[in-house]
Formats: sequence, structure tokens, C-alpha cells
Amino acid sequence: MTETDATPIRPRRSVLYMPGSNPRALEKAKTLPADALILDLEDATAPEKKDEARDLVTAAVRKGGYGGREIAVRINGLDTPWGMADLKAAVKAAPDAILVPKVSAPAMVVEVEKLMQDLRADDRTRIWAMMETPRGMLHAEAIAASSTRLDCFVMGTNDLAKDLRARFVPGRAPLLPSLGLCLLAARSYGLAIVDGVCNAIDDTEALEAECRQGLDMGFDGKTLIHPKQIEVTNRVFSPDPDALDLARRQIAAFEAAQAEGKAVAVVDGKIVENLHVAEARRLVALSDAIAAM
Repeated sequence: MTETDATPIRPRRSVLYMPGSNPRALEKAKTLPADALILDLEDATAPEKKDEARDLVTAAVRKGGYGGREIAVRINGLDTPWGMADLKAAVKAAPDAILVPKVSAPAMVVEVEKLMQDLRADDRTRIWAMMETPRGMLHAEAIAASSTRLDCFVMGTNDLAKDLRARFVPGRAPLLPSLGLCLLAARSYGLAIVDGVCNAIDDTEALEAECRQGLDMGFDGKTLIHPKQIEVTNRVFSPDPDALDLARRQIAAFEAAQAEGKAVAVVDGKIVENLHVAEARRLVALSDAIAAM
């Protein structure tokens, strides 16, 4: 699903996992400055708490109170004893998105889309795909193209590293091929994409380094495992004031040049073409969306 004028850009700088079995956490999430919340029925919920968590999460979604935050519900896989019940309950609650874990092939997204149609899901409830398996990396393009309801890739770097037998090292070199493949696929089909978590909860330098790496690569934001990670992530993924100033000047100069029948403009001694203006407008729209939150 491509972001257009009809589908305004949504900030996804910080995407925080919240355990679905913890009612206090679900309530606290309403006060946190995260752009999006993943109410988690999968990894963060013990097997004996799955049914209780499903009721808590769907009740929280129906009740609302999360303001402008985007709300996704991560269900258990359809191959588990809880997956189908999770999907049915999530569809009924109508969050912004349903996050499907361990997507390894396009058929998994197609199946969820078909079930959502059969359950008469609200059109605004999108599908997010967890990209966290080696097979998912190899099928990233086909997955990205599999559904018009698919809206976002969420990198699951912990599970991916485990399956790859990769080590966590500064710079994340072992994961870069996978991150790059998913970025290419997501951007080819107009999807949002958010980076995996930083496990070092108390190491702000490590978190900031991963955020800046993700920003440089092209990610829209980062998934988080603790509220204390929100401030750094929001700061890094927010448009830089100098970049915003340049973007606004590029837009103004290009529009003035067009009014004179010219195809390009010059700002700060550099050529400004359509492609530069498209990115400038995206940056300004993102800044406006953040301000609106």
C-alpha cells in the first residue's frame, strides 16, 4: 500500500512492543510518546496466558484512548493452537493493523488476507508482516507483492539472528544482507518498514548507533522493547531541522521554477529536480504528521 495524498504518511519512528497479558502495561501505553504500539499476543505472552491476553488486548483496542498512536496486534501464527482465535478476535476489535509472525512465504499473507475478508474485517485494518526467518528473507519481494492489505514489514532481528547462527556485533554486519533485502522489497512495493529491536535496554549509545544506522539505510523507524528507548529513537528518526529548512526551500524554488516554465531549480548551488522535491515533500509531510501527534 503506497502512501499517497489519499493515505497520509504516518510516523513510525518508535514502534513499542507491549505485553498483551499485562493490563497495567496496556494502560500505561496510552501515556507513552511512541508513534505506534504492538500489543503482543505472541512472544511476550506465556502459553498459559494466551487466552487471557487475547481478551485483554481486544478489550483495550475496542476501548481506545491511545490518541494518534498506531495500534497493531501481533497474533500467534495460524499453525499454533491460538492463532485462529487471535485473528478472529483481532478482526472484531479492528486495530490499525494485525501483525503476522514469522512470515516466510507469500502464501502466509494471502491466507491471512482471505480469512480477514471472510471475517469481514474493516478495510482500514492492515496487515503487517514479521520478517524474521531466512526463508522470509529469500522471499521478501514475493511477500511484499502478495497483498494490497499489506502495509508494513517489521524486522524480527532476534529470531533471524538465531536462525542464521549469527553473532550480535557492533555494526550488525551479519544482518545487513537481510536488512537490505527487506528494504529493497518494501520500497519496491510502497511498504513501510521498521528495524528490529536493540536488546541493550540501558545502553543508549548502542541504541543510538543502531537507530542512526537504520536511518541511514532507509528504515522508517525502529521496534522497541522498553519505554526508555523511545526518546532516543524519536529524536534520531525525526527530520533534522536543517534538512527540513532545505526541503522547504527546495519545494519553494522548484514551484517557482515551474511557474516560469523551467524543469529544474537551483538551491544552494545544487540542481533540484522532481526526485529531490518528492523526497522534500515526504520529509515535510512527516514533520507535519509528527507535530500533529
